[in-house]
Amino acid sequence: MSSNQQVLASRMALTQTKQRLKGAQNGHKLLKKKSDALSVRIRAILKEIVDNKNFLGKNMKDAYFSLAEVYYAAGEDIKYTILESATSATTKVALRVDNVAGVQLPIFEKVTIDGSSADLTGLARGGQQMKRSHEVFAKSLDALISLASLQTSFVTLDEALKVTNRRVNALEHVVVPRIEHTISYIIGELDEMEREEFYRLKMIQKKKEEVNKQKEAEAKKNKAGAGADDSSVPNLLQEQQDEDLLF
Repeated sequence: MSSNQQVLASRMALTQTKQRLKGAQNGHKLLKKKSDALSVRIRAILKEIVDNKNFLGKNMKDAYFSLAEVYYAAGEDIKYTILESATSATTKVALRVDNVAGVQLPIFEKVTIDGSSADLTGLARGGQQMKRSHEVFAKSLDALISLASLQTSFVTLDEALKVTNRRVNALEHVVVPRIEHTISYIIGELDEMEREEFYRLKMIQKKKEEVNKQKEAEAKKNKAGAGADDSSVPNLLQEQQDEDLLF
């Protein structure tokens, strides 16, 4: 009721409030569509995360088995040789931004740098196992980058979805009902003002009729009084008979 007391009941206020209601309803529809789009994308990302985690678990198991084969074939000291031969990174992660219903999502992508150099590591023994281990770990790295991108997108979309749902609920359960209640209040006040104006006009008309009747009655009364006075006054132009006088 406190919001109604700040509204002046007038036709202009009613028009402005109806425009606000229309804007709030349009905003609710747009936010609802955005919420639905984010929900669909979140479900798709969640399915990809589950599939990626299942693949990564199996692939990491194969990767460490292949690493054990390398240690068995070339010896455990081969890791020091590999670390010494690796001068720079051949794989880096690039960042790009994807837009989903107005939400900026960070997407991680694998960038392979050409490091074509004569790598003779494992040439004496264990070369085949090292090649297979490299390929399996490369697949695991791709899955890790993809999983990081999916989980980051999932967290970002989840926060955006919560904010959007709060706005949708606020519009649906607070803003729109409050504006509708204000419109009902203004319409009720305008109807009451119209009834008061109609009653006032009726009373004015009734008062005027009473005054007119009173004036007509007074005019008739004055006219009748004037006629009686005229009949008592003798007409000098008419012949009159004088009474006989006796001396």
